[in-house]
Amino acid sequence: MRRYVLRRVASAVAVVVATLLISFVLFFVAPRDPVGAVCGAKCPPERAAEIAASLHLDDPVPSQFGQYAWGIVAGRTITSGGTTVECAVPCLGYSYKLGQPVTALIADAAPVTFSIVLGAALVYLVVGVANGVVAARRRGSALDRLTVGGTLVLSSVPYFVVALVFALYVAGRVLPPSQYTSPLASPLGWASGLLAAWITLGLVNAAAYTRYSRASMIEALGEDFVRTARGKGISERRVVYRHALRAALGPVTTIFGIDLAAQLTGAIFTERIFGLPGLGTLTLNAFAQNDMPVIMGSVLVGAVLLVTLNLAVDLMYTVLDPRVRLG
Repeated sequence: MRRYVLRRVASAVAVVVATLLISFVLFFVAPRDPVGAVCGAKCPPERAAEIAASLHLDDPVPSQFGQYAWGIVAGRTITSGGTTVECAVPCLGYSYKLGQPVTALIADAAPVTFSIVLGAALVYLVVGVANGVVAARRRGSALDRLTVGGTLVLSSVPYFVVALVFALYVAGRVLPPSQYTSPLASPLGWASGLLAAWITLGLVNAAAYTRYSRASMIEALGEDFVRTARGKGISERRVVYRHALRAALGPVTTIFGIDLAAQLTGAIFTERIFGLPGLGTLTLNAFAQNDMPVIMGSVLVGAVLLVTLNLAVDLMYTVLDPRVRLG
């Protein structure tokens, strides 16, 4: 078990380091002008010189990478507009277009994305798994066919269409208008302002999780250990929810970890349609403004989130499926 965990942690660290190196190469080594990307085509010469000095563009490339990586673990001092800015750990660079450290920008946007994705995840995990278990227990019935057919219809509609319909006709009419309020300031305002986004993203993903859970549950109900449990006279409810469901949750957990990481790093449609200032909106604006430090920081944060969640899923899978620990 310990060897398996160490292998997974080492693999996760390697992926993060590789992502850091690739993003650095794309910004500093690719055939483009980093100063022009930061300051624009009509950048004053003195401003361009200041930015070039702060980015250490005259240093050797390995030294530049070392300084950038060291700033992540130890912080950096950056000069902007003649003033010195202390970029605290983890320093992901400085946005000269917005006049703020990238870490601060991401820290302001991250709670919005986390709130959207985690709230929606609770909706689609509960609704999807519950529907899948009920459909699997009544396999072949009218309820099963209706559930599967409904999920296929919902999955065939593009997500942005569903989100637009909810934003136009549900948010602000049936449900409270979409807006972000800090849960520390007003928990009720936080939940009500994100309710439309949670339901939209949650119901669309619940369709897929219903099918995942149904297929996994049908397979688990046909296993030998389930037949053995029934032969011992254990109640059907205990067989389903204590034995079969635990085995069925393994594949669903793996998919959930991947989906959660993908949504944390790419909830652009939800944020843009509902007007929520999350990580997706920050990254999209950075692309529009050619704000490369923000793009680099967003890519690195996205990679860390993706790797961390995949690692957590792998470790959780060892609890759900002892065969992984033995392997």
